[in-house]
Formats: sequence, structure tokens, C-alpha cells
Amino acid sequence: MKILFVTSELAGLVKVGGLADVSAALPRALEQVTGDEVRVLLPGYPGVLAGLREAAPVADLPGLAEIPPARLLGARGPDGHDLLVIDCPGLYDRPGTPYTDLAGRDWADNDIRFARLALAAAQLAHGLPGLDWQPDVMHVHDWPAALAPGYVAWNDGRQPVPTVTTIHNLAHQGLFPAGRLGALGVPEAGFAMEGAEFHGQLGFLKAGLWYASEVTTVSPSYADEITTPELGCGLHGLLGGLRDTGRLTGIVNGADDSWHPRDDPYLVRRFDLATRDEKQRNARAVRQRLGLAQRPAPLFSLIARMVWQKGVDLVIDACETLVRAGGQLVVMGTGDAALERRMHTLSHRHPGSVAVRIGYDEPVAHNLFAASDFFLMPSRFEPCGLTQMYAQRFGALPIAHRTGGLRDTIDDGVTGFLFPDSSVRSLLGAVRRALLTFNHRPGMGRMQREAMQREFGWDAPAREYHRVYARVHSRALAAGRTSACHE
Repeated sequence: MKILFVTSELAGLVKVGGLADVSAALPRALEQVTGDEVRVLLPGYPGVLAGLREAAPVADLPGLAEIPPARLLGARGPDGHDLLVIDCPGLYDRPGTPYTDLAGRDWADNDIRFARLALAAAQLAHGLPGLDWQPDVMHVHDWPAALAPGYVAWNDGRQPVPTVTTIHNLAHQGLFPAGRLGALGVPEAGFAMEGAEFHGQLGFLKAGLWYASEVTTVSPSYADEITTPELGCGLHGLLGGLRDTGRLTGIVNGADDSWHPRDDPYLVRRFDLATRDEKQRNARAVRQRLGLAQRPAPLFSLIARMVWQKGVDLVIDACETLVRAGGQLVVMGTGDAALERRMHTLSHRHPGSVAVRIGYDEPVAHNLFAASDFFLMPSRFEPCGLTQMYAQRFGALPIAHRTGGLRDTIDDGVTGFLFPDSSVRSLLGAVRRALLTFNHRPGMGRMQREAMQREFGWDAPAREYHRVYARVHSRALAAGRTSACHE
């Protein structure tokens, strides 16, 4: 099948979070494992345009209401994959992230910017003059692309294209004032509870859920959790209905093979299951680089956005106990300024035992996984998570809250340690279990071997997504035949 993959991030060109990694790895796996032909559609941010190969205009994208027209470029990404890129400098040629300016403020015209992405997807789905390619299924990711199924549905009676919407994080929904309907070309009929309306606002993600043929999310446990009032972010009723009709599926993400200690170019010393003792050389190098004392202490690491969701405050509150027990802690991340300041205070209070790196550095991150004995992931909720998979591959046993994809990818007491609730007491209970294991070397070695042997590749997820595509495509074909018979 031909799949149009619609995303706002793509690793190798533009990355804010795990969405970029999925957007790069899943299309490759689909083509290699299932034979599907996948083209990735994304906005032409400066970094994207600079990284393209063989870029050339392939079609014109008409505007709608206040959404400007644009050019569509056909190109190849750094890895040679086929891309479709929206060339619209007025919307995308600016500094900052895809979503915010350099000061971290949301762009005031984000509704227009991502409506342009969604509208381009719908226009591609219905066929563009001059472009000899039309998808069988459209797969959109998170709120920036999620208005696309709405535009497909509001198509003046043309045959709908089957669509799949994937939720990577339900907490981010893309909500805009109802007064923006006209500017975005959203019909009044679409602004209803059975449509894009969410508590009086226009919800991009709500449209993506309501109008999609099927909805997926990034782990089976998170698929269950988002049907509850606690984690459903006000959409639990809609999501529960999708589940009850068999149109909500949880598929665990894979982990890209670039995160593997046997051939990682960033490591001081590469290793595999048979040579995992080489972790100690990496640990010595990390301690020297980050100013930690050179001692045979259990090394804990945390690589995360410093925000409430990630439970960073729990680690801060648990740090004193962890250090008194002889542990060392390395933290890398950026986010909430207050959490960053508290982390810096800890590093000054415990020189040689706590190191903090504000920001993100890819080589350092790889070396942290290679050096660490334990990897902290106390997220209050976690749709899937990738770092706990990377950690297990590197023999860094994750210590994680029993939620979402963490519950689905960590085997408690076998490949890591799970704790039951988001509290310091619960986290410290898991830390104490980890320290006991560290001091029992046969048990520690056994758990590291189990963790490093776990398979977290993309082949199995690709097959599951292909089954979803095949299902929605078959239903669309059947609906088309039924409509033809009625005519």
C-alpha cells in the first residue's frame, strides 16, 4: 500500500522529542518489513530545507481561507528516504523550534502553520495535479497533523481516504479559539461535539480522533489509561467509544538500531552482551568528564525534559537519600527554570556525587547510557517512552513508575524496577531494591544480561501498523463498493 505519513518532526532534520525518532524509523521499517511505500510529509523549516537532497517542486498547494498557498517539494532526506516538504517561508522560515520562538513562547500563528500541514495532507490524499502519487492510507501524528482527517471529511462529497491518527501524548491537544474557524476554513458543521469542538474551543487532536478511521497510541497500557478520567484529558469518553468499537489500538514503539552499544560511534568503549564489563571504562570516562569522584559507586542517570510529567521533582526530593546511600547521580535535560535551579543547587551541595548538564548533548547521552548502572524514569505518565528501551540495551537497569509504555517494556525484577505510584517514598523503595541488587553482583549481572537481550526493534510494530492500514483500507474499499451499488 501507499502510505502518506504526516508529521511535524523528523529525526536527522528537525527534532524536539520522540515523535521525530518514530517518524524516521517507522517508515523505514514499513518499507523493509511489509513492502509498503511510505512518503513522509512535513513542514519546510530552515533545518529541513538545508538537509534535503535532490529537492525539486512537484506540485502547488492551494490555499484555503487564511491558510496561504504553498509549493510542495519532492526530496530525499539524509537517509535517502522519500519526503514531501511544504515550502512556505512565511510560515516556517523562522528561528526556534517547530512550535516556539527562541524564548520558548508558542508562535501566535501556530493554528495557521499546522492547519497548512493538515490541509496539504488532505489535498495530497485527494490527489494533486502534476503529482503522480496518491496514498491508499493517510497516517497523521499528534495534534500538529490531526486536523487532516477533518479536512478529508469536509471534502464536498468526494470519496473519503482512510485515515489513521496516532496519539503520542494526549496532554498536548492543539486547542485554539472558536473564532478561528473561518480563518482555518473549518465549516460550522464541523464545530460540534461530534466533530472538532472541545469545551468551546477548536481541538485539532479532537478532530483527528473523531474523523479518523482508526486511532492508535504508542503502547497498550496507555491505550487503556486514556479511556479513564484520570489520564483521558477530557477525551476519555470519545476514546472509550473508540475502544469499544475496536478502533483504538496500542502499539509499542520500537527503538532505533543507532542506539546499541555494540556499534555506537559515540562510546569511549563499545561493548555487547559478552563484553559488558567494558561499561566500567565508559563509567570512568563519564565520571572524569562530568566531575564525579572516581569510586565504585552505583551510577544513576536521568535524561529527560525537566517538567512535571517526567517526575523530575521526585528525583530532586529523593537525591539526598540516594547520595547518603553511596550513589552518584547524573542529570541531563532542560525545561522548567525552577527545576533547573533546584538541580544546580543539588550539584553544588554534593560535588563529586551529583552532576547536572542543562540542555541536551547527543554524544554525552549515549555515553551516559553506556556508563550507568541504573536509569531513572519516574514519569507521572508516559505514553511509551524510548529511553527506557535504550537503557536496557546498554545494560542500565531502568527504575520507572508503573505506567503506560514503561509497564509494557520493563519486566519488574528481571530487566528493571517498577514502582507503583508517583511519590518519593515509592521511588525510593525501587531505588533501595536497585542498591541491594547492585551489591549482589551475580543478581546484577543476571538482570543486565536479561535487559540487554530484550528485542525493541521496529519490525514487530511495523507489522502491527500494516495490519491497521490493511483493515482501514479494506473497510474503505467496501464502503466505496456499497456507495457505488446504491448509486
